[in-house]
This record gives sequence, structure tokens and C-alpha cells, in this order.
Amino acid sequence: MCGIVAAAAQRDVVPILIAGLKALEYRGYDSAGLCVLDNNGLERLRMPGKVRELEALYKTSPVSGLTGIAHTRWATHGAPNETNAHPHVSRETVAVVHNGIIENHAALREELTGAGYRFDSQTDTEVIAHLIHHQMTQGKGLREAVVAATGRLHGAYAIAAISREEPGHVVGARRGSPLCAGIGIGEHFLGSDVQALIQVTNRIVYLEEGDVVEIRRESMQVYDGEGQPVARAVRDSELSADAVERGEYRHYMLKEIHEQPVAAANTLEGRISDDHVLPNIFGVDADALLSRVKRIQIVACGTSFHAGMVARYWLEGIVGLPCNVEVASEYRYRNVVVPPDTLFVAISQSGETADTLAALREGKRHGYLGSLAICNVPESSLVRESDLVLMTRAGPEIGVASTKAFTTQLAALALLMLELARLNGVEPRKLRELTGELARLPRMLAEALSLEPDIAHMAQQFVHKHHALFLGRGAHYPVAMEGALKLKEISYIHAEAYPAGELKHGPLALVDEDMPVVAVAPNNQLLEKLKSNLEEVRARGGELFVFADAAATLPPDDNGRLLRVATGGNLIAPAVFTVPLQLLAYHVAVLRGTDVDQPRNLAKSVTVE
Repeated sequence: MCGIVAAAAQRDVVPILIAGLKALEYRGYDSAGLCVLDNNGLERLRMPGKVRELEALYKTSPVSGLTGIAHTRWATHGAPNETNAHPHVSRETVAVVHNGIIENHAALREELTGAGYRFDSQTDTEVIAHLIHHQMTQGKGLREAVVAATGRLHGAYAIAAISREEPGHVVGARRGSPLCAGIGIGEHFLGSDVQALIQVTNRIVYLEEGDVVEIRRESMQVYDGEGQPVARAVRDSELSADAVERGEYRHYMLKEIHEQPVAAANTLEGRISDDHVLPNIFGVDADALLSRVKRIQIVACGTSFHAGMVARYWLEGIVGLPCNVEVASEYRYRNVVVPPDTLFVAISQSGETADTLAALREGKRHGYLGSLAICNVPESSLVRESDLVLMTRAGPEIGVASTKAFTTQLAALALLMLELARLNGVEPRKLRELTGELARLPRMLAEALSLEPDIAHMAQQFVHKHHALFLGRGAHYPVAMEGALKLKEISYIHAEAYPAGELKHGPLALVDEDMPVVAVAPNNQLLEKLKSNLEEVRARGGELFVFADAAATLPPDDNGRLLRVATGGNLIAPAVFTVPLQLLAYHVAVLRGTDVDQPRNLAKSVTVE
């Protein structure tokens, strides 16, 4: 993986390919390349590093063509170098780019080596190029060769292929990794997501699982898994090129942190009134399914997993429904016992997270009452394959470290909690109180952002640290986990989170003057317990940084390490406390000089295991 762009046009496609790769940089990658067809055959440029380095190579060694493919790669097989960068070529005839992982590549490599093919790279993708070429030597056209080759593949893939034998054609295929097609005027495109194409068209066809697509300058045709021509809906994307620009902000991550009040407002808009959740926000007749729910199983990865953990406290503490939350990569590989009337909830920003998708598909075999997707991408696989859907409306999130996806997921999960609370007989007065509190979320997020100057000052005390502990209790333990994740993702400081009550069970051994301890202190029934935990840190000479509810009774700190946060209530406090933790991680990373938007070794959309 990580990003694909392809084009068949009546103009030179290289600028289109490079612009598309730049739009996909948010996904994370470590090399980039392109290949075009010109009168001399296949012309290829590849470079380790960023797209700008590929662009610089293009300026010194220009190529051009009316048909081409391009890719940004996040290394899964072989080091991130030029040899392993995509596109991969077979015998100067076929070129391929690929997202995903081919699980049986070793066996196929051995078979193809025996057939006389030479492998130049360590990648699994080169197998695909040679397989397609081998099929073409047997008289198949490019599309038929792609169908035959992908039929041999085990694993996940989205591919785009071109051949010297069929100029003007690009063939794409997908299984387990996303791919879409763009329709222009006298030109057509492929992309691993719509952001790769939005600069040239907003007319998008989202390919379904098992689809094969053939684009030419003047036409596009989709074929299903049986090889039959099919019509897929053409949708007008509402995404604009401006939506993925940084604007006045130094980094996308900072822009997206500051977009959270608007994103939360968009997620709530049209879904709640002053005192209740509006009907049918989960789909027509959703009440018939939700009214039968007796238990909830939440499955997610990373930041989305933390959102699910917060929701468990709400669903059990307010609604009274048992809730289990599990990391998708663990869930999919164990024998699951599903009690009757259990709702399966899958959470993903992209809707293409491989483990979460696989868990959803696995869950369908286990007899769940139904499935609900909480997602930010309307045409994603997760949305299409779920019974019920609630979109988060966060807008494009470019920074690899997720921010507004988390707070909008919490807003969406709060809506789910309120709807289940109504269906389970929680008293109307309590529902009105909680709904009114949720309606305040955008304003409270905006107030939290006003603390940024103080947080930037606090960040200076982290610059030379190598480790940090984050503490929280109750629903704020997952918030502490999210804060630790943000710090480690973008500053590369080793950070771990613990329930504060666990300090004496091991982590306290780590506390000294070189170990900053970050604590989240809400104004709830656990505050006094947390105060005791903080005293344990002070007694060991630990350096405490406390984010406290403005109403919490904590003594002032003369060193500026106590920051008071107006949360607006216990329901929305986890989302509000997240903002200062995001800002802390951001400013520490900036001071340390790391690549904030594209941290090393990480990708935005994790479409492989």
C-alpha cells in the first residue's frame, strides 16, 4: 500500500499523476513512482522519499504520455528504496501498482521463477506484474489477463495495470482494498480514494468488492467478480480541492484540531433538538432493530478503539446494556460467543481499515442481531456492508494522527447511547439533560482550543524527555490512552497510559524527576480517588501535568502544570479533554522537529493487517 492514481486522457497525464500523489500524501508512505506509455513503450520514474523528490526527478528526466499509473508506497515487503518502489514492470511490457498484501506471493514467486521470470525487487507486487504478463503471453488481453492473475492471488489488493500492447487502456481491480474511478470529459481516472481525483473530476464511481474496471480516454466499463459488465452508480462528490488545503495552518494536524468544533456541530446537526435525538438518524426502521438490542459488541482499531472504550462507560452506566469493546485484529482471530440480541458496532474513520472490515464480515457469520457502522466516508466498504450507518461528518482528515475523527466518533456514539437510552426506558428528564449537554459540545471544544498558548508553553518541558505516563479514571482512562497515542505517534516519545488506580501495581516504579506524568482530572465521583493517585506521584518526585475540570477542587500549581478546562458536563468531558492532549502532542512534536503530518512508519488508511 498506500496510494494509487491512474489516468487515460487526451493530454499528458504526468502532471495529473503527480498532483494525485500529492493529494494522497496524508495516507503516509516512504517511496513514490510513476509509469507512462509513450511512443517508446513504458517509461518509469521511481524514488524513495517524498513525492517532491519524484517531482524533482521528473523535472530533470522528463517523461510524458497519455496513459499512466502512479503510486505512493508504504513498505510491507522489502526496504523503502527505488528497487522496491512501485510501479513494477514485467519484461518491459506490463506495469502494475498495488495496494494490499499478497499472502501467497512466495509460492507464486517460486512458480514464476521456474517459468523463467526474473525478480528484481523484494515486493509481493512484482508477482502480480509477472502473472499478468504470463497470462498475456497465452493470448489474453490486458483485462482478461488481470482477471486471470487476480484469481490466483490470496490476500488484499487494489491494482492498476497498463501494457505496452494496449496503449490507452488502464485496468483496475479491487478486493479488500479500496479503488474508485473518476469520469472526465474525454478522460478517465482511477484512484485509491476520491481525494486523488478531486482536482480533475467530481464524478466518481466507487468500485465494489471483486470488481474489475477498464478505463480508456473515451470510456469506462466495470465488470463484476463473474466477469460480467455491470453498471455502478456515478456519484457527484461533495469534496472540494479546498477542503484538503492547509490554509493558514502550519500543519494539517493543527488545522484539523481547530476544525473540531465545526466537525462536531456538523455531526450533531439535524440529529438532535434541544432535548431529544431526532427520529431515523440511523436509517428508516432502525428503531425496530435497536429496540431489540440487549448487548453491544464494539470493534475498532487505534483511535477508534479508544472512542469505543469511552462509549462502553456510557452504554453500561447510563443505558444499562452490557458492552464489550475489542481491538479488531484480536476479535477476528478468536472463537467468538455471541449472546442473543447483540448489536455489532464497527468504528472506522476511513471505513476501509482491513482488520475492522474483516471483523464485520466475520461477525456476520456469528448471528449478530445487526451491524452498525460509525464512519466518516460515505461510500466506504464498511458503510456499504453494514445494516445501519451513522456518518460522523468530520470532513477530510489528512494528518495521519487522527484528531477530529475521534471527537466526532464520540459525538456519534453519544447519539447512539441516547437513542438506546430512550428505547430502554431511561427517564425523559435525564434524556433531556444529556441531550442538552451534548448540544453544548461544539462550544466547549472551541473554549478548549483557547488554551493553546498555555499548552504550547507547557510543551517546552517535554522536548528532551524520552518517556511519559498518562493517567485517567473511568471514561477518562481511554482519553489518557488517546493522549499517550498522540504523543508517541508524532513526537516519538514513548508514552503509556494507565488507569490511575493501577499506579501501585507496577507503573509507580517508573516515576522519577525524568518521567512526566500527565493526568486528566474530571469533576466527578472519582476525583478524590485521583487526588490520592497524584499524591503518590508527587511523593516519588514525579513531574505532574494535570488537565483538570474547571470546577474540580485542586490546589493551584505555581509551575504552570495545572491547566483548568471548562468541560460542560460529565458526558462530553472526554471529548473536551481530548483537545488539550492533542495540542500538547502537537506542540511537543513541533519543538522536536518531527514530521507532524506524516510520522515515520505510519499510514493513514491501514488497508492491510
